[in-house]
Amino acid sequence: MSAKVYPSGYSSSTAYAGHIRWHHGDMTSARGFSGFFRRPQPIKPNAGQESVWDYPRPPRVEPRSERVIVRLGGQVIADTTDAARVLETSHPPVYYLPLDSFPAGVLVPVEGTSFCEFKGEAHYFDVVAGGVVVPRAGWTYPAPTRGFEALSTRVALYPERMDSCEVDGEQVTFQEGDFYGGWITRQIVGPFKGGPGTAGW
Repeated sequence: MSAKVYPSGYSSSTAYAGHIRWHHGDMTSARGFSGFFRRPQPIKPNAGQESVWDYPRPPRVEPRSERVIVRLGGQVIADTTDAARVLETSHPPVYYLPLDSFPAGVLVPVEGTSFCEFKGEAHYFDVVAGGVVVPRAGWTYPAPTRGFEALSTRVALYPERMDSCEVDGEQVTFQEGDFYGGWITRQIVGPFKGGPGTAGW
């Protein structure tokens, strides 16, 4: 049976995995320009919650022990308690999972890279399982910049392009925007960068 290929529109020139891109359409007037850079009003977190506006920039990496399960093509493609989160101001956390937590053949390297001002050069994977091929749905930093060395053996995935991504049994929702891979759970409050009008946050 031939594999199903998801239409994506993602290419080496459009898949930025959370990297910088200017949206000129947000700056159509002086007033719009001012709003482009205005910090939004953060949502006050309740007990046990985190505000993305308390996250740092430059971002930091932190290890996590929650159980993370990813499914694609009706199969579990990763199940680990050894995740790392990258936390950056205005962004939901991006989860990086150990490369060796994926079965052979699930992560297929593809050509093309992108560049993050903080983490360095990202390399991409097609993600393949159960007859489904999702182009450029994962990325890694094989030679990350100083401070992000823990990412060299890990991969991040766009959660909206998987069947499901779970953190301790909770199915995550995804960060808006074509270039970001944030995972949103009940623990995280925004507002989040990614939607219309947020390019300058």
